[in-house]
Parts: sequence; structure tokens; C-alpha cells
Amino acid sequence: MIFNQATDYGFRIILFLSKQPASKRIEAVEISETECIPERFLFKIMRKLSAHGLVKSFRGVNGGFTLGRKPEEIKMLDVVEAVEGPVFVNVCFKGNNQCSKSAIGSCVVHHELAKLRYDISTRLKNIDFKTLVEKEQIMKEGDVFSSCSEPDATNTIT
Repeated sequence: MIFNQATDYGFRIILFLSKQPASKRIEAVEISETECIPERFLFKIMRKLSAHGLVKSFRGVNGGFTLGRKPEEIKMLDVVEAVEGPVFVNVCFKGNNQCSKSAIGSCVVHHELAKLRYDISTRLKNIDFKTLVEKEQIMKEGDVFSSCSEPDATNTIT
């Protein structure tokens, strides 16, 4: 399973907002420039995050964005589901009996992929953004990565 670019941007947005004071409204341009997200995509993603209560949007002179919940209450799974929908690892999990073999109840592949889907969802459900902020700070202190750079094998959080 590969998350799409919008989900990656969603992670960046929530992580960025998690590092801000709770009452501080952040303008879209600041998020866009800091997190290397094209503004046109930022607004599209913000609408999805807002619809799921992950961010709040404020219009007007003092407008901007804040988190909709505390960072420790927002899980990576929340962002994935807000941007992409439910986690699927194969078409047969989308319902409507889409198995080309008509073997959903007896397919060993389906059974193994169901376990994988559960593992992925559980892992994402257990990672909150307060923890990610803390891990990022530790990584920055070790100068593990720089902003807007491509990740490599050393840039992983475990």
C-alpha cells in the first residue's frame, strides 16, 4: 500500500500545526512555504481535514488554521482516512464482493491481506501527533534531516 501525495501533505500539515500554540492561527502561506506544499493542494487537503474535525478554519483578517483537536488525540490513521478514506490493501476489501474468484470467504490470500490491513490500521491508530512532534525534536537534535529534502533510509522514525 502506498499513501498518495495528498496524505503525505496531510501528515505534514497536522505535524506542523501540532508544533504551534493551540490558539495561534496559522496562515495557509506559512504552512505552504514551511512544509513545501503547493498552496493549491494545501486548500484542497485542508477542506478534507476540516470536514473530519482535524483542523479548524477561520476566515477574515485574523483568519488561518488551527488543530481541531489536541495533537495527542489525532492519530496518523485519522489523517489517512480523512484524505484517502479507509485503509485497503486489496480490492476485495472494498465490499460489493469484488473478488474475481468469488472466494472471499475461502481465499487464503484474502485472509492474509486482512491480517496485514489490521496490522497497518492498528499501527497507524497508535501513532499520535504529540508523539511525532517529540520524535521529530529528538531527530533534529541529532541533525538527522533537513526541511524539504528527500527522505532516505536514515530519515525513518521507528
